[in-house]
Amino acid sequence: MKYLSCLLLAVSINTVAYAENAAAPATQTAYVSLAPALVGNYGAGTKLKYYKADIALRVQAENVATVEYHEPLIRDQLIQLFAQQTDEDMQESAGKEGVRQAALKQVQQALNQEEGQPLVEDLLFNNLVVQP
Repeated sequence: MKYLSCLLLAVSINTVAYAENAAAPATQTAYVSLAPALVGNYGAGTKLKYYKADIALRVQAENVATVEYHEPLIRDQLIQLFAQQTDEDMQESAGKEGVRQAALKQVQQALNQEEGQPLVEDLLFNNLVVQP
């Protein structure tokens, strides 16, 4: 009887520990693609310069719907940012990384104003094509 009580106690403790682990789900990452791709002009001068950017936003899974809701605001912020770029920013790899970081910061600031938190963890260029 004593051994049966110990066995039942051990099984119940293990079941409680398993239930606690199952109750705390791991945070999952999701990606929100901005579709269609952003297309527009950049730079200043007499010659028009074009870009096409396929962008994905890395967010927590529970924030996907909120980020998708704010997609028009995000697209507007990114279009304005790209329009201000120079040839060096858009053609060199170091410049592109700078543009990516600036775009992430811009999106996070806009979402922070709207939702009180940045929501977007990272911004990725799936494809960035420029025609100088």
